[in-house]
Amino acid sequence: MENLPGRHLHGITNHCMQNTRAITLRRSARVFFQMLFWTPVAAFSLLLIYNTLPYFSFSKEFSFIEERSFLFQSNLYNACFYIHILAGALCIGTALIQFSRYILKKSKAIHRISGKIYVFVVLFLGAPTGLYMAFFAKGSFWERSLFMFMAVWWFITTLYGLSTIHKKNVVAHKIWMIRSYAMAMTAVSFRVFHIVFYLLDWGHLENYEFSLWISVVGNMLFAEWVIWRQSRHYLRSFAIK
Repeated sequence: MENLPGRHLHGITNHCMQNTRAITLRRSARVFFQMLFWTPVAAFSLLLIYNTLPYFSFSKEFSFIEERSFLFQSNLYNACFYIHILAGALCIGTALIQFSRYILKKSKAIHRISGKIYVFVVLFLGAPTGLYMAFFAKGSFWERSLFMFMAVWWFITTLYGLSTIHKKNVVAHKIWMIRSYAMAMTAVSFRVFHIVFYLLDWGHLENYEFSLWISVVGNMLFAEWVIWRQSRHYLRSFAIK
């Protein structure tokens, strides 16, 4: 009977050690899957930015420009095109900073500055020029409508992201910025799908239209899944407290 307290203490210690190992394992798994997601996202984002740079030689010898040579005779379309691709590169670059937990913990100033750049670029450059160019997009009425929706939804989600952080609602801000980022990343996911279907020997127009739809719808659904997952985690943490 004299050993009971010792046995009880030993049992508690073992239980605590098991819980610690389980928590460490879950954290390691979370970090691994985050790296598995963010490494290709960052790589493809930086590749897109890199591939954007040659356009600023202002050469007309690009397939996109050659296909729409009659549109580029308009000074307005010409200006919107270069503003839009610059805005897209800036948004994708600054968004990578926005979703870095390390930067957010180490320097909130960097997070705020990059966030202001992102919001300004989307609201005043990226979304408006995207909406204008959507009227002349390749494809049918439905593809042009989808481009218009993308521009409007990108504007709305970013505007809500801005308004919610001004109201100090960090959770809502994060939700709306995830949706905004999903729209920005359609430029990346479209090109990934386009390459995949090209390797599968799809026809050009069929590839273009399907890649566009699957990138937009897929990104939106993925954003909502991420929000749902994070909401569950937040509610579970709140319940524990």
